[in-house]
Amino acid sequence: MDRAFESSSRVGHALVGSRRRMLATSIGLGAMSLPMFLRQRSATAVGATATGGSASGGSVAGSSAGRGKAKSCIILYCWGGMSHHETWDMKPEAPIEYRGEFQPIETETPGIQVGEHLPLVSRHTNKLAIVRSIHHDDSAHGRGMYWMLTGHKPPRAGNIPPMREDWPSLPAMISCFRAAPKGVPTAVRLPYPLVDNNTLQAGEYGGWLGVKYDPIVLKTPAGKPYGGVSRSLGSEVLELGDVDFARIAERQALRSRIDRPAGARGDYQNFQHFHELANDILLGSAVKQAYDLNREDPRVREMYGDHIGGQSMLLARRLTEAGVPVVQVCVAAGDLNGSVGDMWDTHGDNFNRLKNRLLPVFDRGFSALLTDLEQRGTLEDTLIAVLTDFGRTPRINGSAGRDHYPNVYSIAFAGGGIRGGQVYGSSDHLGAFPRTQACGPPDAHATIFAALGISPRAELRDMLNRPLPACDGEPLPLF
Repeated sequence: MDRAFESSSRVGHALVGSRRRMLATSIGLGAMSLPMFLRQRSATAVGATATGGSASGGSVAGSSAGRGKAKSCIILYCWGGMSHHETWDMKPEAPIEYRGEFQPIETETPGIQVGEHLPLVSRHTNKLAIVRSIHHDDSAHGRGMYWMLTGHKPPRAGNIPPMREDWPSLPAMISCFRAAPKGVPTAVRLPYPLVDNNTLQAGEYGGWLGVKYDPIVLKTPAGKPYGGVSRSLGSEVLELGDVDFARIAERQALRSRIDRPAGARGDYQNFQHFHELANDILLGSAVKQAYDLNREDPRVREMYGDHIGGQSMLLARRLTEAGVPVVQVCVAAGDLNGSVGDMWDTHGDNFNRLKNRLLPVFDRGFSALLTDLEQRGTLEDTLIAVLTDFGRTPRINGSAGRDHYPNVYSIAFAGGGIRGGQVYGSSDHLGAFPRTQACGPPDAHATIFAALGISPRAELRDMLNRPLPACDGEPLPLF
């Protein structure tokens, strides 16, 4: 099996003859065409097939209609570890070295307080279910994210680049049970892949489901700043801007007349899957229109904020309306690989970074998404899950920061049949451990599946055709 997700020009040459390369369509990724992009990012299919797996991915048996109302899901992922102490779980009575500089504020819901730098979100707690008692046992970013996005304990120590034997990500699993219109991706990530120590991270991909379930990465076409992520992370990020669609159509017509299978049948079928998806995205699907944020009402765009975090949340709303079942947004102020100040890993200067950079982006974008969905009448059809790697240490360190802390932290849900105006569970007086109703990432997954009408025990099959349950947690009583 391949040990990491890497583009391979050799795979591209094996799958496609010189005529196909000559006719490849440039889409703003240098000389890389969209089908080549999709195919190269799935190069690990060769490893899957070599071990007896199916290049088409795992099979599904047992999706069941549950009590959920949600038709789609937007995951707002706060990469780096959002501090629960300054957001969802304030401890104003704790000693100063624990409670920190921020004050709690009252919200739309009597009895629920949030941090003072979430003033816009505070008006929407009637839509939110805040979970204050989630926990796991790994304090590394990548492995904490693996826990949160797969619902399973990390499979190995150290930094964990993706491998095909990894558990699939939450978006990948959801896409197994949610069909999309022709040419519409079943799962999308915005605006870039997650990276730690300059390495792509396990837990974001299709894992043993196979390459067809790897969520596609789209670069959000608006918002500032954005700093060269597609060049620096070692993973292609698809950009649909500045495309000559008429020329693409002409090339596609010519290509269809001369194209013939090359290489092994399975390889060619895998190529065809991504080639057809690429052409449908570029020429025929609603994704192309959804991607064009200039079509949006300027007042709505302004409501989300002119930054990559807010505009990505707006694009997520537009993509779900176009039929994408699940969209994962990395919510940050800017380029994660260019400035540590733009991600949630606040080891130092925690309060200034949250106050001046991170929380304003999150507050404006998230509140705009809630307002927008409510006004459009689609909040009950759209589940929103606010997730993160872990929380931050109760005690403030010598650099005025908080360190990694998985023993207790907070997440939040809205829409999709979730009953708003509630808090589930609690932490102790220092925000150090669960006090009541402790729960873990598998329970968060079960809740998301239930909201989408998917049985948490719905069956997935890996590349060796072994049956595995989608989740081993229990839905939280948030409905």
